[in-house]
Amino acid sequence: MTALLTFTVLVLVAIAIWQMTKIFELSQTKTERTEIANDSDNKNNGYLLFAFLIFIYGITIFSFAKYYKMLLPEAASEHGGDYDQLMWVSFAIIFFVQTITQALLHYFGYKYRGETGKKALFFADNDRLEFIWTIIPVIVLAGLILWGLYTWTNIMDINEDDDPLIVELYAQQFNWTARYGGDDNVLGEANVRLIDIANANVLGIDESDPNAEDDIIVKELHLPVGRKVNFKMRSQDVLHSAYMPHFRAQMNCVPGMITQFSFTPTVTTEEMRLNPDVVDKVKRTNAIRAQKGDDPWEFDYILLCNKICGKSHYNMQMKIIVETEEEFNAWMAEQKTFKESVMVDEAETEAEEQVASTDEEADVELEESASEE
Repeated sequence: MTALLTFTVLVLVAIAIWQMTKIFELSQTKTERTEIANDSDNKNNGYLLFAFLIFIYGITIFSFAKYYKMLLPEAASEHGGDYDQLMWVSFAIIFFVQTITQALLHYFGYKYRGETGKKALFFADNDRLEFIWTIIPVIVLAGLILWGLYTWTNIMDINEDDDPLIVELYAQQFNWTARYGGDDNVLGEANVRLIDIANANVLGIDESDPNAEDDIIVKELHLPVGRKVNFKMRSQDVLHSAYMPHFRAQMNCVPGMITQFSFTPTVTTEEMRLNPDVVDKVKRTNAIRAQKGDDPWEFDYILLCNKICGKSHYNMQMKIIVETEEEFNAWMAEQKTFKESVMVDEAETEAEEQVASTDEEADVELEESASEE
């Protein structure tokens, strides 16, 4: 309430000062009044151009100095280095061009400002100048585009030549589920029409497919370091986006189709926790959390949804653990397969139903015998 009253008073004071200024101007009968800018106006505007130039350079430098530490740490995937290099080169070119062009724009705005008795000189056309300012951007942009296409082609080279680990990422409002191919590293067929919530078949896996029996369904994604991973992505309801920022990986999850992305993790979770940038970020984050009375935070890789998919979109995330091959194999050995969990439960349910049906029939027969007697 106090803040609202303070704001209201400030607004009223500003209005009063503005009205007093207008009254003062009206009282100066000898003051020159014209809607056409004079030499003094043009000169002052030229100085303001320089002031604004200094401002945009200053805010740019301040932003880099202040928020550079907010950037992601080094990439934790094999292709991440190429991705980051392309981004930083693009940034360097953009900022170099922006610095030069803004300086020239503001300088010429001041140098060739309007002055009494000065006539503007212009060229209707200049073929050499137009060629120069056209060919330079064409060459630079063509180079960036070709480099980007080459990098993108390498990143999107999804094949199974290197015996990759096959993992499905299943998106639904508002959580992720991961499915591994099991011992045969082949995912069983699945379809949303086969979803059976009552029997815990939440991914719609085809129980008649032999490849589905050893599939492993989890809520925490584990990846072996140094091994290529091919992700198969599905969505149950709306458009989601599987975003793994530390691996520089993102792919849309589209209802009705399977999208794919592939990368090779290069840094384990434990190694990344020792990264100086990550250590500094954890320290800064926990200092803020301590002030709020929250529990300390520990760094983990994370899978996020990068599409606004509904009211709980912000909470749609899954923990990713990158570990050694031995640790990964040990973790996989502890997980239940689809056959051991869902299919076994269904078989037990059917057996129980059969027993119950048999008991009911026996009861009916006893009742009929008793009535006959």
